[in-house]
Amino acid sequence: MAEATSTAKTSARNKKQRRSVPAGQLHIQATFNNTIVSFTDKKGNVIAASSAGACGFRGSKKGTAYASQVAAEKAAEIASSQYGLKSVDVFVKGVGLGRDAAIRAVGGFGINVDSIKDVTGVPHGGVRPKGARRA
Repeated sequence: MAEATSTAKTSARNKKQRRSVPAGQLHIQATFNNTIVSFTDKKGNVIAASSAGACGFRGSKKGTAYASQVAAEKAAEIASSQYGLKSVDVFVKGVGLGRDAAIRAVGGFGINVDSIKDVTGVPHGGVRPKGARRA
């Protein structure tokens, strides 16, 4: 008898609790080679993520708008079904082709887009010019 109760306690303790995250953030990193889509809660903890490479695209196809659309749909499906995500603030980083396609895919999936912000890094001064240093 004691054995049965101890296994029931451990299985109940190890069971993952479902969190409800009605509002969160969507981070899109769009480079020329790949697009990474991450859904987070308001604090920034990742709840669902996907990328063009994880969706089966290889080589130069990873950088396309269609690949980013597929990656965004895959991550949005997980976020909405498992966590009940309803609305997001979008943060876009990078200059790739998948910027707009990923946002449209999430909007068409039934998740409300509250705001869109571009957080692409801007160089202050850039790299050192080519050529030998002059004294």
